[in-house]
Amino acid sequence: MFRNFILAASAAALCFLISESATAQSRALQSACFAPDALHAMNGERQPVKGDHDFDKLEAAKDALAPHAAIDPALRGAIRRVDLPKGEKLIALTFDLCEQRGEVAGYDGDVFDYLRRENVKATLFAGGKWMRSHRARTEQLMTDPLFELANHSETHRNLRLLDSANVQNEINAPQRTYERARQRLAATQCAANAPDGVAALPSRLTMFRFPFGACNAASLAAVNNAGLLAIQWDLSTGDPDPHQSASAIANAMIHNARPGSIIIGHGNGRGWNTAAALPIAIPKLKAMGYQFVTVSELLARGKPVIASTCYDNHPGDTDRYDFLAGLHGRGRFAANHPGESEFIPWSTTVDGPKSSAQSRAPAKQNSGSYIPSLSWPF
Repeated sequence: MFRNFILAASAAALCFLISESATAQSRALQSACFAPDALHAMNGERQPVKGDHDFDKLEAAKDALAPHAAIDPALRGAIRRVDLPKGEKLIALTFDLCEQRGEVAGYDGDVFDYLRRENVKATLFAGGKWMRSHRARTEQLMTDPLFELANHSETHRNLRLLDSANVQNEINAPQRTYERARQRLAATQCAANAPDGVAALPSRLTMFRFPFGACNAASLAAVNNAGLLAIQWDLSTGDPDPHQSASAIANAMIHNARPGSIIIGHGNGRGWNTAAALPIAIPKLKAMGYQFVTVSELLARGKPVIASTCYDNHPGDTDRYDFLAGLHGRGRFAANHPGESEFIPWSTTVDGPKSSAQSRAPAKQNSGSYIPSLSWPF
């Protein structure tokens, strides 16, 4: 037993040294390629733009994707949180950066400015289309040692409603976009001034978050077979709800976080008061003894809690998204309402859930169409 403890301690120390080295190299790359002022929020970029189709078309696949192995059976399924050793108070902030076709979503620079200012780590689940339409921001986030990038599908479609070929595209296209961004960085003159920086960047995205928090057995297996851990959450801030105030978002984080929690928010301009909530919540969470780590770091420190399916607060509660049109899988709503305009969940005001801690209201009718009682949360 003592020998196993020594081996585990040595492995942990080695991983720490490797991580510290990669962090230093990544920081050197960002410093070489981006002036400090270029990282800051810019006026107007937070607001999503509708009717923009410039980034809808995906570049043709030319090269094979970086090699991967399927996820080990012990880690297959939807990871909701992590059970940690007694006394460890680690939590992981995650922010979704998603974008559908026919729009350009925003970039909430105030969120990332605050995280950098306070040295707070986070994991960013980025859509492939979002990465293409926010090329410079993607490269900045890739090279920032505080953040790790993960896969949030290509165009935020409901994978429960797609055939196998479209599921594969939603999974693989963001990886291809990420690899091309990495290749572009490697070819720049600034990267030549930090020669170890690009090598320190992961060659693959290793985690995936399902759009709308909705999956089925087939799509969950496809994600795991693609070498991606499926990451859910156990604490939702409810930040896409325009009625969710900064204090309500902060309170959801403060009162419902527990060691090993994975918290979901948004950094694409669809977290209405997220940037204002963080300066309220993070100092209080730090005062409570919590440390902020990436999801990968959290997983390395404990045992993941895995569910056999995807959900927000309780099993089955994201199945309702199958009834919404505008999710580009064309769900049961679309099949039963031919000719109607697409319903984009975040563009319509509905009475939605405020956070994982609050109760769900019953579904309501809106203009004769079935619209579940929620704003677009994921």
